[in-house]
Amino acid sequence: MKYFVHINGSEYEVEISDKDISLNGEPLQVDWAQVSRTHHSLLVNNRSYEAVVKKMRHEYQVVIAGKLFTVDIEDERQRRLNRGRTQLLPTTGELTINAPIPGLIVKVLVQPGDEVAENQALAILEAMKMENEIRAPRAGVIGKVSVNAGENVKQGMVICTLD
Repeated sequence: MKYFVHINGSEYEVEISDKDISLNGEPLQVDWAQVSRTHHSLLVNNRSYEAVVKKMRHEYQVVIAGKLFTVDIEDERQRRLNRGRTQLLPTTGELTINAPIPGLIVKVLVQPGDEVAENQALAILEAMKMENEIRAPRAGVIGKVSVNAGENVKQGMVICTLD
């Protein structure tokens, strides 16, 4: 599986197979153990690291050797979904937010009148046993919410509108 890791503004490609791990195409020797809920011990190419990892809403905060790193991870599937959202968007006026894939609405996180920031989660869509966050492509105010938790949606179905 291929992952795209964003750390403090830089992107790295990490590929993990049954036995091998590579970073930007270069093989790595990695051994990892979770010491506690937030503490991890890593051995990367025979160098030892201790990491404290805290899951935030959309990212991870990682401290290694006293340095703080903001880490965002997307797999290949998430990247395709996110890239599909990066079309040219109008900066004003009503914008319809549609389901990118068919699935089950697990949770609706907004209601009409809510102010949302760009990239804020609006709903959770479950598809093929994976949860996907439907996020706001721009800041605005929620106009209408067209789905409810527990509802099945088809690809392209309106989730909500953003004014």
